[in-house]
Order: sequence, then structure tokens, then C-alpha cells
Amino acid sequence: MSNGKDANAAENSVLCCSSSQMTLKECLDECMEALDLFLNNHFKESLDMLRPRVKESMYHALIYATVLEMQAMMTFQPDDISNAGQTMKSAQEVCHKFRRKSSGLLSKSGGDSLTEVQLHAEVCYAECQLQRAALTFLQDENMVSFIKGGIKVRNSYLIYKELHSLIHSPGSLKGASHVHLEGGISFGIGAFNLTLSLFPPRILKVLEFAGFSGDKDYGLSLLGDGATGMNLRSMLCALLLLCYYTFLTFILGTGEGEVTEAERLLKPFRLRYPRGAIFLFFAGRTEEIKGNIDEAVALFEDGCKAQQAWKQFHHMCYWELMWCFTYKRLWKMAYFYADLLSKESLWSKAMYVYMKAAYLSMLQEDEARPFGEDEVELFRQVPTFKQKIAGKSPPTEKFAIRKARRYKARCPIRLPVPVLEMMYMWNGFSMISKRPELTEGMMQTLVEAERTLLEAPGNEHSVDDRCVIHLLKGLCLKNQGLLQAAEESFGKVLSSEKKIRFDHYLVPNCLVELALLYVDQGRRDEAIQLLHKAKHNYKEYSMESRTQFRVHATLAKLKADPEEEEDTRM
Repeated sequence: MSNGKDANAAENSVLCCSSSQMTLKECLDECMEALDLFLNNHFKESLDMLRPRVKESMYHALIYATVLEMQAMMTFQPDDISNAGQTMKSAQEVCHKFRRKSSGLLSKSGGDSLTEVQLHAEVCYAECQLQRAALTFLQDENMVSFIKGGIKVRNSYLIYKELHSLIHSPGSLKGASHVHLEGGISFGIGAFNLTLSLFPPRILKVLEFAGFSGDKDYGLSLLGDGATGMNLRSMLCALLLLCYYTFLTFILGTGEGEVTEAERLLKPFRLRYPRGAIFLFFAGRTEEIKGNIDEAVALFEDGCKAQQAWKQFHHMCYWELMWCFTYKRLWKMAYFYADLLSKESLWSKAMYVYMKAAYLSMLQEDEARPFGEDEVELFRQVPTFKQKIAGKSPPTEKFAIRKARRYKARCPIRLPVPVLEMMYMWNGFSMISKRPELTEGMMQTLVEAERTLLEAPGNEHSVDDRCVIHLLKGLCLKNQGLLQAAEESFGKVLSSEKKIRFDHYLVPNCLVELALLYVDQGRRDEAIQLLHKAKHNYKEYSMESRTQFRVHATLAKLKADPEEEEDTRM
């Protein structure tokens, strides 16, 4: 690097704060300190430290707006979302002040003249655009807003791409705060690659036509580098990876999770922030995946006790506690957390009320209901809480509303195992696969429900209800290592395809589960055939997107679509 570049960087190092003489390094150090407070649950103190300079420092403005956006996404309060959007817009304007004013900012002809501060301004500006797009999708439902949001995403993507090329070009400027610049670019490029790689090929082709592409391994590598480095985006990289390893691979993947990777990533953060609510939550989630339900419960409860300032963190823990007690078949305890969520969280009241009703329906008819509530009445209330996110009702809400419809009748036909059916939608049977006693408990519940169905007179839902039980029994039998019996149970669903009247999601999902069973048995070609059948032969059923994501993940694991496995790295 030439002396001229060093001089240029030094000359512009004070520009990170327009009305004071704070250098870029000093701004970054103070923001790191504020982030440290945030991760130690001192949320107010963190915001108080950042607030005085949000109008003059790009990093103070960005981190302050990011914290408010995280809060808005957890509270789901319209006022919080609106406030976060305005704050992020202001942060973007602050970042823009430090960008080079000439056109072709990152062109090869002009890239060499960028100062260190201008490079940082670019990555901060791109991050603001990306976060504003996320808020746009949450806040507005009309097509114009979606187009605006899409343009923001694309502009952000292009800036990240050009920055990535620029910092890896020969002779590129590497200033004193380069580690933070590199961390920001790693987060952006890594997040785009990882997120886009999850999409099924038919969606990805449209995105690639629009200029987007995704390479999972490349994205994971960049985010891993970002998470383990000492830079301002370490936390964001780590949180995205933890979400991927402990949630996305379960809900949208093959249900295996990446516990070892999650634990390796968590270890330094747990040592540095032993009472950090965020990291207690993910530690609980990793224990849950391992089947250590009691340990998970203790960690989620610790996460709630660790801080009282942000109740939104409690809601994340309540959701997981609800499922932990579900796995143990402690229906009243699970109901308790569903009830808390229905009263405190705005994210999905329809889902929470549905789960309350579902837990009550699992109790014996003569057993006392908490708070004197009645499951039939609760099921009837579910559609009244329908909401829209990004212009559409969440698929899980749609599913809950469809299942609750049968309770509209004066003498409703009861759902046989609504809790276990919803547990399947969140891939809960994978959670209990390492705990034989939990699987045995679920099997007992299913056998009892099946007996009740057989003893009852037939009705229009009888075939569907029996097929639900066959699917779930197949999963339990697979967990127990009884693979032939599991295959037969799945086969009963497939042979009833033409008789199913309402629950059309059953057959494509059963094909996926049978394919996964074949994968375990080494029957690769048969598995691929079933996955292609699930992918191409069924449309417009409940939770279709989730099923298509799982098909894509399994085919990718089997490397079954070589024409779609081309290198799409940026």
C-alpha cells in the first residue's frame, strides 16, 4: 500500500463523527463497548451510550437502529416497527454523509481513491438498506411497498458484492479498522449466500435472474469467519449462524440440526456473557435438540430470570418451554406457556390460542380446565386473531385456522391429536428421537387416540384423522428403530390418498418422511424418486412452502440434482 494511501486514510480518520473529533477507531471502540453492554443484558445503558452520537456517527446510528429493530421484530408492535423504520432511515442518511459523492462509487476506475471512512460508510449504508427492507416487508402489505423493499435488498446486495471484490483486489486499502470493515462485508455476503441457498430451485432461478445467487458452504464459511473474529458484526454473524444451526435446519431442513457447530460457536460467548439472555436461549435450544429436555428447561428459565427489561426475550423462552413440556406430555404446563404468550406476545395470537385449545383437548373430559376455559370456545376464536406479515398470513396460522374450522359446528367433531400434529409441523419428533421414553409416551398417546377413533362412528373426517395418526405413528416407529413397521405406517397414508378429503398436506409430507427413512437405509434412488414425486405432483396444500424447503434440503444432501448444484458463489 502506498504512502499516499496511508496519508489519505489518516487525513480522513476523523470523519466518522461529523461534529466532534472522534476517529473511526474511537467510534468503533465505543460501539463495541455499547454492544458489550447489550449482550450483558444492560439494554438501556447500551442505548444511552449510543444515543448522543446517532446524528453524527455512522456506527453509533447503525448499532442504535439495529437494537431498536431487534426489539421491534420481537414485540411486533406497529409503533415499535414504525419507530425502528424511521430510526434506520435516519441512520442510512447519516451513513450517506460519509459516502463518496461522485457516481460510480465502487467502479474499478474510482475504487482506489476511496478513503477508509468512505469504505466503512458503504458497508454501513448497505446494512441499513437491508434492515430497512426487512422492516418494509413487516410493516406494509401493498405491492408498491414490496417493490420498494425488493429494490432496497438488491441495492444492498450490489454494494456488498462490489465491496467484496474491492477489498480483495491487489493493493486495496487496509486501514487500522479493516477488521470491522471485513466483518461487515462477511456478514452481508455470508447472509445473502446462506439465506438464498435455502430456497428451492424454482424460486432460486427467479432470484438468480434478478441477479441474486446463493452458495451455502461459502456463506457458512464467511459467517463463521465473521463470528469468530473480534469485530463489530461478530454478534450478528453468530446469531444468524445459531438461528441456522438450531432452527432453520430443523424447520426447513432434514431435522438433524448442527449441534456440534452451535456449541462450538456458543462457547466463547457463554464464557464472556454467562448471564447473557440471548446466549442462554440458544444454549437451551442446543440442549433441546440433543434431547436433554430438563437441562433445556433450566436454561430457558435462567434466560427469563437473567433480565426483566425486555420481556420479548421471555416470549422466545416461553415458546420453547411450551414445546419442552409438550415432549414430556405435561399438557397443563405447556398450556400455561401458551396462555402467557397469548396474553403478552403479538407475534401470532391465532397460533397461541390454537395451542391453548389443543392442550386442553388432550386432557381427559372430566379433568378440570385451567381458568375454567373451554377448548371448543377457544378453537372457535382462532380465526378472529388472523393477521398478516409481509402481506400474507403466516402458514402456521393458516394451518391452525383450517384445523379449527371443524369446531364451528354446533356439535363439532374433535381433532384427535392436535398438539402432536402441530408438533410435527415444527419437526418436534426429531427432538425426541434420542429419548426412547419420550417417543414411547407419544406412541401411547397415538395408540389411545387411534382406539378412540376406531370405536367412534364414522364421519367425513374419519379417514383424514386416521391418516394423521398413521403418519405420526410412523415417525415414532422410526425413532424406535422399527423401520419396517414405520414404512408400513407411512404406506397406510399413501394408500388412502384418494379418500383424504381435507388434510391434503398428509401425502406429500408422508412421501418426504418415507424418503428420509429410505435415506437412513441407504436406498438413495428410491428416496430421490419419492422426493421428486412430492416436489412435482402436489400443489396448494397446507404448509406447502415448508415441505418444498425440506424436499430441497434432502435432495441437496443427496446431491440428487447435479444440474442445480452448479457453483453459484458471488
